[in-house]
Amino acid sequence: MKFFRFLFFLGIVFFLSFFFSGGTSLFQSETINHIHQTASSFLDNPADAATREAASDDTHEISAFERLKRTIFLKKAVQSKIRTDHYMTVADLPPSLCQSVVAVEDSRFYSHYGFDPEAIMRASLVNLQHGQIEEGASTITQQLVKNLFLSHERSFGRKAEEFILALDMEMNYSKDEILALYLNTIYFGSNYYGIYDASMGYFGKQPKDLALPEAAMLAGLPNAPSLYSPYVDFLMAKKRQFVVLDAMVRNNYISQTIAEDAKIKPIYLAH
Repeated sequence: MKFFRFLFFLGIVFFLSFFFSGGTSLFQSETINHIHQTASSFLDNPADAATREAASDDTHEISAFERLKRTIFLKKAVQSKIRTDHYMTVADLPPSLCQSVVAVEDSRFYSHYGFDPEAIMRASLVNLQHGQIEEGASTITQQLVKNLFLSHERSFGRKAEEFILALDMEMNYSKDEILALYLNTIYFGSNYYGIYDASMGYFGKQPKDLALPEAAMLAGLPNAPSLYSPYVDFLMAKKRQFVVLDAMVRNNYISQTIAEDAKIKPIYLAH
């Protein structure tokens, strides 16, 4: 915890110095922005762009003071962004759903402090080896703050702010609360935002009633909702479901036998 607080303190110092000493103009050159766009592509999830394009974007440029205020009063800022109707806590959800999301999106979610250096290094090496984006390193916490607060811009300033907000989120919320916020705000495709709407829209049932095959299919959608939605391409949705189930096996949430059984179980869509 002391190390975590030290990191947060360093981040705040950087944040303040960046926004109150002309830092936002420091990185305006095309050369530096191009370098950062190349570097940041190794840190974001491969399909983040598709997810962001599908989701509504109501973010706008705000002042340095408003950014600082948002960081200090994070909980108030979060509350202003979330819907309270049909809000699902982790206790309201089947364990298989939470496990499947963590397994496929951020397997070290319960052990990191908002960012995952090990995943960043691994993803960078994999992507450099392939010469293209094959693996991402954004944590669930980072994805949450991007969805709630940040623009789609790839710049040093935006990335620094994402880092600060992710650390701030980890200090103000428990892991289960962060996971719940993520599941209640993420885009699942076919105009469904949040796990309640997605569960009802795709399967005609409340999240607590989801079976493992359905939970695994939903867990795979946020990676590229416009591509994996079963209403758009059921075969792609099934392939993605297989990826999720295999990730659950690798992370010891389920056995290989249970995964194989879930893969062949029929999926019945609401319409």
